[in-house]
Amino acid sequence: MKRRAFIAGLAGATAWPAAARGQQPAMPVIGFLTAGFPETSVNRVSAFRQGLNETGYVEGQNVAAEYRWAEGRYDRFPELVADLIRRNAKVIATPGSPDATRAAKAATSTLPIVFAVGEDPVKLGLVTTLARPGTNMTGVNFFASELSAKRLGLLRELVPSAARVAVLINPTNPASAETTVKDVQAAAPALGFQVQIFNASTIGEIDAAYTNLVRERAEALLVAGDGFFNSRRLQLAMLAVRYAVPATYAVREYVEAGGLISYGTSFADTFRQVGIYCGRILKGAKPADLPVLQSTKFDLVINMQAAKMLGLDVPPTLLARADEVIE
Repeated sequence: MKRRAFIAGLAGATAWPAAARGQQPAMPVIGFLTAGFPETSVNRVSAFRQGLNETGYVEGQNVAAEYRWAEGRYDRFPELVADLIRRNAKVIATPGSPDATRAAKAATSTLPIVFAVGEDPVKLGLVTTLARPGTNMTGVNFFASELSAKRLGLLRELVPSAARVAVLINPTNPASAETTVKDVQAAAPALGFQVQIFNASTIGEIDAAYTNLVRERAEALLVAGDGFFNSRRLQLAMLAVRYAVPATYAVREYVEAGGLISYGTSFADTFRQVGIYCGRILKGAKPADLPVLQSTKFDLVINMQAAKMLGLDVPPTLLARADEVIE
């Protein structure tokens, strides 16, 4: 399906509540802002809507939603937030990107904001404490970046002879990039890895990064958690196979797209929780009183077909720990 046709279809699915809003002036509006692309976020939007449904809200019937996609351009967040405020959103959801959340925070100190970030929201300055946020913000911490050391350990199990490991980060997403680099560099010596950092923030730069890391003889790759990278998961998975580079990722969607291994929380569940909190706020709950939720279940997913194409023998002990093995 062509991208333009796909987006037109999604726009139709998400724009018709605006028409309904004209007939029902009292219908509240939720602003939804994320770093990704609409065509790669269908499952996440569906999970978000499921969370709304669980609180009694059905899009187009008693709530409207305005969707905004940065499409990997983090510099667009301030203008997109401003647009949602102009459209009288009653709450803004910023799942998956601390930069989107910071842009929303800079734009308003009164409008409720529900975030989902991979870093500690207290350290990011979003809330006062996890139990009592104390601000106009609350949400979910899904530990995307803090788990980088764990993913590095998985690479050691998969490629025990490797010495050089590349780390792919998006420099336009500094919160994720800095945390990932710090955690990987701290864990690498004990695992016997030499770390090489590669940057990419565009489709072309991802291709170039793979060319460079192969030239530098990287023997494994850790891809940082990042909304833009997730939108390019098929590209990243295909490059890993083409260049025979074992790679680990932050979320299962990469493995479903053909990637080797992922370890992290369920993004579908995270987006559902964001939807639930948006619904609770519309019912009168205050963000300052809603504790920040922390992910407690993390899934290890392995793609055996990718392992075979890379010539890897996955250790039985690793397979036994996997939550899902894709054949």
